[in-house]
Amino acid sequence: MVNTVHLRTLLEVTRRGSFAAAAGQLGYTASAVSQQMSALERETGVKLFERSARSVQPTEAAQIMSRHAAKVLTDIEALLAATAGSHDANAQEIKLGIFPSLATYVLPRLLGSPDWNGLGISLKVYVAEPGQTIQGLRSGGGLDVALVFQVGQGGLAWPHNISRQWLGDDNYRVVLPKSWGIRNGATITASQLAEMPWIMHHPGTSDATVIERLFASCDLHPRIAAYCDDFNASLAMAASGLGAALVPELAMQNSQDGVVVIDVPEVRLARNIFALLLDDRKNPRLDVFMDRLAGVLHELSIAPKRK
Repeated sequence: MVNTVHLRTLLEVTRRGSFAAAAGQLGYTASAVSQQMSALERETGVKLFERSARSVQPTEAAQIMSRHAAKVLTDIEALLAATAGSHDANAQEIKLGIFPSLATYVLPRLLGSPDWNGLGISLKVYVAEPGQTIQGLRSGGGLDVALVFQVGQGGLAWPHNISRQWLGDDNYRVVLPKSWGIRNGATITASQLAEMPWIMHHPGTSDATVIERLFASCDLHPRIAAYCDDFNASLAMAASGLGAALVPELAMQNSQDGVVVIDVPEVRLARNIFALLLDDRKNPRLDVFMDRLAGVLHELSIAPKRK
């Protein structure tokens, strides 16, 4: 019998064009993806890839099989949903750790989808910053999956038995008070912002350190008007004219009339969003949840582009 996990991996490889790209999307290593595809070739008796030292090319058989795999996986999800819909009492609980921006702007969209109640998923949600949710995975009590972000390369660490799945990048934008008279969408240099007041993260956090280093690299030493780690509050203060702010796009889903968004080429930064999953708690319902989450992020232009 063909392993459906291998079918899902085949689908991602043919969509994204390489083992490495598929591995990044699925949270595997490129070696693990290669091993899965070799296993699928053994299972089916069909050569799926032309391998060379520098690349892998899907064969025509792989393209045909991936089209059928997409239908099979969709049918499996529909079957799970139908089964769950007729047995609501048997809904599977997923213990979810999630950071505030996702809980505010993404989770409600997911829960409000027309077929959510038929998926057989019961969520128990813990809203917290990434460090706290990772502890929920470490303790062995609690979480099945933690949705976290990382700014730059430091600040987060997780146990070896946790798989990491990249979900997308949440780009930071420079926001100014509209009352300052700079037009929305304008491109200006970091030096033009040097004398302006800023709303900044509290010092000492990992993302604050990354932002400080970025600003220093473009010789931007801001005059601090406020320290704030709440992006909604930062937007509100910027709208009132207090200062400029660096705010991720996800936190800007509810627009503020009193601000403008500008482009500063020297200031390029993103929050990398990941799902951390315990290897021994993966199951079909959790796969369905992750697929639906990726769909909502894609709608918000946060997730990687689907091919």
